[in-house]
Amino acid sequence: MSSTPTIGVLALQGAYEAHAAMLRQLGAKGVLVRQPEDLANLDGLIIPGGESTTFLKHLERAGFFDALSTFVQQKPTFGTCAGAILLAKDVTNPPQRSLGAMDITVERNFYGRQNDSAILSAPTTLPGGPLEMVYIRAPRIAHIGPTVETFASRGDDPTLVREGHLLAATFHPELGHDLRIHQLFLDMVTKSKTA
Repeated sequence: MSSTPTIGVLALQGAYEAHAAMLRQLGAKGVLVRQPEDLANLDGLIIPGGESTTFLKHLERAGFFDALSTFVQQKPTFGTCAGAILLAKDVTNPPQRSLGAMDITVERNFYGRQNDSAILSAPTTLPGGPLEMVYIRAPRIAHIGPTVETFASRGDDPTLVREGHLLAATFHPELGHDLRIHQLFLDMVTKSKTA
């Protein structure tokens, strides 16, 4: 069995190629996922940003939503921006369907329109100093459950969180130069493979 993890990147919209490039930089194999059957044999999955309602429209075909729901319950999954919305148990502003996998409540488009986008630097519990965070029409994590760990925040709002085998960021780490979050996810995947 190969020790190199195979990570899928949901390639329906968003900067999926940027995620795949970061995975390659870290020595992982990035596979673009466009059909439910592409989820087979993956060690983990990244759900990138984009527009969450558009994601849902794509996922309604060919049983993709159900296949993805089963996958995220069992295997390491990392959601960024719209991906974080899809992982959340509760979604507001307005409410919408989600995978309901992670004990977080996410408020859509909290930080405004496209022209309100920002690149910020914030402290993190990850080693290596402050974390660069690229926000584009970002959601806000309004609530986290008791088993959710916070790695970084924007003010009082968590921006990078983990619950078990699930990781979520309200920003776009793939659009920056910091590889630490993708490395964290790869470490989660490697640990899951050897468990």
